[in-house]
Amino acid sequence: MVVRRYRGQTASMEDYLEAVVMLRSRGRSVRVKHISQELGVKAPSVSAALRKLSEDGLVEHERYGQVKLTPAGEKSARNVLRRHEVLRRFLSDILGVGAKTAGNDACRMEHSVSPATLERLSKLVEFAEACPQDRPPWVENYRRYIKSGQLPQRCPARSVDGRQCDA
Repeated sequence: MVVRRYRGQTASMEDYLEAVVMLRSRGRSVRVKHISQELGVKAPSVSAALRKLSEDGLVEHERYGQVKLTPAGEKSARNVLRRHEVLRRFLSDILGVGAKTAGNDACRMEHSVSPATLERLSKLVEFAEACPQDRPPWVENYRRYIKSGQLPQRCPARSVDGRQCDA
């Protein structure tokens, strides 16, 4: 699945769309004050962002009312969430980065990763997690390396001529 940005939205605007989806998924009606709390910004900043998103056809919002995503806004927000989730899973599940750091880093990275790179990362995460009991040996070797700081003495891959390679 190739992910594209909607009309070149800025990282900030994508964060607002993502916040609306996240708040809504928690069963909340989404209002300016909720977005303000979620993103740690002041209400006037939220209102200005919502005006821009409304002009772009991504949200519907009347003063003091609920914030709702349009179909285009929903699609854009879902794309941001997907980028975030793929990056978070890669950082935490493959690289072994702590959950909080992985979430924070994914939030920053989601705005700049190319669709091609995201697709490859997504496939890598899917591949590595397809069968946890048959996890590719390199994932486990990498995890041991992170913990011990020691590279494996021998790698499980074979060279072109069939001989075992040394790490």
